[in-house]
Amino acid sequence: IKFSNSSFRFSAKMVALKSLPDDFLLYIYRIKIKQEIEMSMTTLQPLIREEAIEDIPTITEITIAAFATLEVSDQTEQFVIEALRAAGALTLSLVAELDGKVVGHIAFSPVEMSYGTADWYGLGPVSVLPEYQCKGIGKALIREGLARLKALRAKGCCLVGHPEYYPQFGFENAPGLILEGAPPEAFFVLSFDGIVPRGTVTFHEGFLANGNQEHAESR
Repeated sequence: IKFSNSSFRFSAKMVALKSLPDDFLLYIYRIKIKQEIEMSMTTLQPLIREEAIEDIPTITEITIAAFATLEVSDQTEQFVIEALRAAGALTLSLVAELDGKVVGHIAFSPVEMSYGTADWYGLGPVSVLPEYQCKGIGKALIREGLARLKALRAKGCCLVGHPEYYPQFGFENAPGLILEGAPPEAFFVLSFDGIVPRGTVTFHEGFLANGNQEHAESR
């Protein structure tokens, strides 16, 4: 019977491990788990820049992948971005790049207020490739996007998102401002001038896109 060097080394390691005390094995296991947690919490420093024409197919792929397993998504976010772009409503469309690879994207578009308040924008969709999530990419996109909105003299930004995630950026619930169909606890606003409008907010009609119109036009 022939054994490869690799199989011999593996067997030797198994014998060695079995001979170690249980408390020492538990110690090694805890170190391994700690290392894996630290790796998952690693914060990367991506380059955030405006989208280029050649980024569009990649942005679509990233968006599809990011929302593929999200239960609250109907997996139409890529169509929303396409509709906003086609309508010239992408006020900001930023990508996150690591070592020349685009791994994330965020969109900002104008919203309408029922009382006519201008210069407010909606955040979303924001997407990060699954293998790069929980590494600070999304946060970098959001912070840079908000900074650029302020530079455009925007008055504020609103979104629908996870109640435990967006407050870290200064977003808060606004009882006096309503987005029809959105749970109040999931609708957030961030005022840049300290004034939060009252009434109803309406996102761009591009958010209604679901791909059906594109399929109809191709027939």
